[in-house]
Amino acid sequence: MNLANDGATFSAIYDWNYVLWEVRLKLLAAGFFSYLGVFLIAHWLSSWISATYCTLSTKQKIFWNMNITRGLFAVQSCGAGLWALLIDPVFQVDQVYSQQKWSWFHCLIAAGYFLLENIVFNVSNIVFRVFDVFEGVHHLFAFGGLLGLIINIKSGHYLPLMGLLLEMNTPSYCISSILAR
Repeated sequence: MNLANDGATFSAIYDWNYVLWEVRLKLLAAGFFSYLGVFLIAHWLSSWISATYCTLSTKQKIFWNMNITRGLFAVQSCGAGLWALLIDPVFQVDQVYSQQKWSWFHCLIAAGYFLLENIVFNVSNIVFRVFDVFEGVHHLFAFGGLLGLIINIKSGHYLPLMGLLLEMNTPSYCISSILAR
């Protein structure tokens, strides 16, 4: 086992030219489709495993699947946010303009997730004829903040990564809301 090689392979995951729109849009789409896959796998597994899930209404099933997806996203968000807050030396030195390749990757994947969450939220509101203004504004600002980061390539990543830390309580909330059914 060569540890020097393992580190190079790990950093190669983040080795993209983030200045290119093609790269940014591909990673945004990768985040969207990855979390859409989690959403669909959650539906499939829950249908197969959970008797409670099968008795839920369609609206409740969407909420259930989105909770599982949101919980998984929150784990990724906490990892990225804590890394920026506690470990990364570049972010410790410059919290305004600093960027890292790994932070670009996580911010673009997060933007893809928030795009999915906005689509699910708005489509379900239209289909079920309900609308929560505060949640709608929350989802819009979450995606809009990361969209601003994608458009302005010179902006720093520390603040958006700290924003992702706000997802820290989400896994426990998602688990408790699923178990409460």
